[in-house]
Amino acid sequence: MRSMLVLALASLAIACGGDSQKGSAAQRETSGAATSTGFSGVAAYNYAKAQVDFGPRVPGTPAAKKAGDWIVNQMRARADTVIVQSFIYTTADGKKLPLRNILARFRPDLKERVLYLTHWDSRPISESATTEAEKKMPVPGANDGASGVGMFVALGDVLKKTKPNVGVDLLFTDGEDYGAFGPPEVDVLIGAKYFATHLPSPDYKPLYGVLWDMIGDKDLRIPYEMISFQQAPEVVSRVWQTAADLGYANIFVQESGGEVIDDHVPLLHAGLRVIDVIDLTYPPHHTPHDTMDKISAKSLGIVGDVAAALVTRQ
Repeated sequence: MRSMLVLALASLAIACGGDSQKGSAAQRETSGAATSTGFSGVAAYNYAKAQVDFGPRVPGTPAAKKAGDWIVNQMRARADTVIVQSFIYTTADGKKLPLRNILARFRPDLKERVLYLTHWDSRPISESATTEAEKKMPVPGANDGASGVGMFVALGDVLKKTKPNVGVDLLFTDGEDYGAFGPPEVDVLIGAKYFATHLPSPDYKPLYGVLWDMIGDKDLRIPYEMISFQQAPEVVSRVWQTAADLGYANIFVQESGGEVIDDHVPLLHAGLRVIDVIDLTYPPHHTPHDTMDKISAKSLGIVGDVAAALVTRQ
């Protein structure tokens, strides 16, 4: 099994340009200012801060209501169409949670589409904290939640000015981080599971999809997520090759990061070719210390540049 994994990683490394030294040599440093695609990491950081300023976006709270309204308004000012999927979810202990997925569509007339998704909720408890008092606190979710939202709104700025070469759907999922990841999974990935059974149309089949999660870490390093690698290797190759072409081969590294249960899994089960781009090596993960000082405009600029290049360059 280990030999097969090594061979598979080597094969994908070849597909992604093989020699990571090439990407490292071309590595462009960015302060978060607008990149060649027009993506601004500074704008993404400020949009992420706007989310964090609402407070923890735990489903069913006033902060979540305000943060969700803000996302809807921001995307209505940028996208061609915005669809809100509002639904009530009953938790394992019988609680009724009001949830909503937000789908912002660019060039909705095009059949060939790319799906991007990120979750906008934040976790109600900090089970990875070091003290019992902190474990009961909600997670601020600067990286785990707000970083993806900030990147998407800034990407909306780009796509409003530069028409993508395919239809683009930006999906903000709710309820990803509410319960327990297990095993077994209980009350998690809720919005993604709902979307997987309530697609925009019966024939909805994007060319590929990318989940962008925890992408703002100051010490950014994104390896292959192995469920993605095993089930949609051609999408992994496309994303990592684009990153290498932009000079980010030392950020999008060609090595295993293990398997992560995340919002891409229900979509893979639904037959969509969706991968996870995630930097899970993040010490403040699921603690009260996941705050804005732990993320950077530079990291958001790098990931946003890759996301924009995938859909705006021929």
